[in-house]
Amino acid sequence: MSRENAERLSLGTLLFIAHRAFEEQIVENLHLQGFDFTLSQGRLAARIAVKGSRLTDLAASAGITKQSAGYLVSQLEASGLVHRADNPDDARAQLITITEQGRRAQRAAREIEAAIEARWKEQVGEEALAVLREQLEVLRPLIDRHQPHGDRD
Repeated sequence: MSRENAERLSLGTLLFIAHRAFEEQIVENLHLQGFDFTLSQGRLAARIAVKGSRLTDLAASAGITKQSAGYLVSQLEASGLVHRADNPDDARAQLITITEQGRRAQRAAREIEAAIEARWKEQVGEEALAVLREQLEVLRPLIDRHQPHGDRD
């Protein structure tokens, strides 16, 4: 193996770096807009379905324990970003939903994402970014164990 190949970053590492950059920029900008949450809380909140999610489902999709998810949800609830209530479909479970303030944070996050993508498009070109998106969408059903059918929303 040549020195050049040994120093080349793996595709996984490059994807991780891109994802981390998205997350960090979104969190930083949302904090500047007055939204109070940690990156871990944001990652969990991003998994809440439009009609709400059960705590056990959130924990499973985030790959964390139910206790950890419960702790993060309590923090999000204290920040006014989510609401926890009895699940009308299952008396043993609670349903976590996004509050209006949480929806404002989500809308702001989508705007920040669009700005990041626009900067990336300027850097690599519209066609290259479109091809990258298309190829990642092709891979999604093969690699996304949490949403194999893309039906999260």
